[in-house]
Amino acid sequence: HPSYHHRNSIQQLELPQRKAALIVPAFETLHYRLTFPKSKADLLSMLDMGSLYTFRYHVWPKGHAPTDYAKWRTATMPYRVAWQPDFEPYVVVRRDCPRYDQRFVGFGWNKVSHIMELDAQEYELLVLPNAFMIHMPHAPSFDISKFRLSAGYRGCLQTLREEFHQDLSRRYGAAALKYLTAERSL
Repeated sequence: HPSYHHRNSIQQLELPQRKAALIVPAFETLHYRLTFPKSKADLLSMLDMGSLYTFRYHVWPKGHAPTDYAKWRTATMPYRVAWQPDFEPYVVVRRDCPRYDQRFVGFGWNKVSHIMELDAQEYELLVLPNAFMIHMPHAPSFDISKFRLSAGYRGCLQTLREEFHQDLSRRYGAAALKYLTAERSL
């Protein structure tokens, strides 16, 4: 039973004693009907046949590149990855982790800012070797349409990002500089 298996493997990581964000590698399909893979081996063969892709591979590879899918293919143990700009993995965290920043509702920067905050608080970013999720195709959300069509929306998001960086600097001091430097060099 997969969820039991995940719970077991998560318990073995002894999370109560450590600050960790468990990364669930994300994939996507362009098919509306998909037989969900029963195992990692199933998923890898679907990936090799081209019925699955690593998440957002075509449009935004930076969002999930740090997950290191090449390493994941053969991983049997959780492995640590380093934060990189625009990283926005799906994570399992304890309830007492930092909350999502309420400013980033709608499209843009909600997961990115959350991972930054976890990294600033020195959470380990651990990729789970046997967990995965699959994003199914759906109509674009109202918010992503606004983001694409409205310069005003994009401008507001930029202002919120700058505010968020200032808050990180206030809270984490010099440690937060790497986020700003990364942002400026993009």
